[in-house]
Amino acid sequence: MTDQDALMQGPGGETVGQETLDLMRLHGVPPTSANYEVWLAYRLGRNAALREAIDARIGAGGSFTAEFNAQTYEHFFTGLGASAQIVLAGEQIARDLGQVVSFLKETEAKSDDYGRTLESAATDLNRGLNTDQVRQVVSSLAAATLDMANHNQTLNEQLHRSTREIDTLRTSLESVRVESLTDSLTGLSNRRMFDETLRMRLEEARAQHTELCLVLCDIDHFKRFNDTWGHHTGDQILRFLASAMQAHARPDVLVARYGGEEFAMIMPRANARAAAQTAEALRSAIQAKRLRRRSTNEDLGQVTVSMGIARLQPGDTPQGLIERADACLYASKRNGRNQVTTDATPVLYVA
Repeated sequence: MTDQDALMQGPGGETVGQETLDLMRLHGVPPTSANYEVWLAYRLGRNAALREAIDARIGAGGSFTAEFNAQTYEHFFTGLGASAQIVLAGEQIARDLGQVVSFLKETEAKSDDYGRTLESAATDLNRGLNTDQVRQVVSSLAAATLDMANHNQTLNEQLHRSTREIDTLRTSLESVRVESLTDSLTGLSNRRMFDETLRMRLEEARAQHTELCLVLCDIDHFKRFNDTWGHHTGDQILRFLASAMQAHARPDVLVARYGGEEFAMIMPRANARAAAQTAEALRSAIQAKRLRRRSTNEDLGQVTVSMGIARLQPGDTPQGLIERADACLYASKRNGRNQVTTDATPVLYVA
């Protein structure tokens, strides 16, 4: 029994369960089993990342859509959706390979039989057979050769069919892998891909003795946009920011949606000044753009962002790097927003 099970079966379990349902009702979350599992974990506070994701959604005024609920469950509860597809595809590949191995074993046995037939015929022919006996040996060889040719043709057809099926399944698996690492709204890498890439880049920077910078970016007053124009317009702004970040990123830079209206850039082989220059160019480009509501062509006003940059330092963990970048981001917020702050210089740029 887990600690959570023990708690829920204890005297306070019923209260916690009711409070979880009340939270879901408050935020318009349907009481499905998956949603309840997410919100129970949120209520218990056992998963800091989950709590941050939900708090960010609430803070941004975002609604808990079916898409968001499904993505949250998949991200924080082992990615069962993608895993199930991967397991099914893997099982099919195993079956196809099993059939191929079976045919190859059968072919090996057929080849052994055919070899013995040829050896026997050669022995008989060397004994000086009469015409009828020679004709009989040749007829036997012809039948064995035809049988072997038919079997080889069947094997080739099976191999081609299995190869096509395996290629299709490999494409499907790659699609599932990409989907599981992509944010569906913006098309950027999602939090899972961000976590994996940051860990990999940190190890790479240490091994190669190169620099690494992490940029966190947050839309200023995003809740106000949502409250004024609605969540569909808010989604338009998120897509705009995603496009702007990709346009300013080198090919080796990972741009990810970190959570809610917060985005990240992992910049390998970049020092603090280069990262700050990229961030400032991005900030300036976003500030200069006037967005319009697609449905009505209304002017949405100016969109600005605040950013924080942290450099990799000796002994850093991924979490430590994130925390420093986050601290710089909130320094930008406190100092008036629409600016870039690094952990090298308290306030590098102020708009």
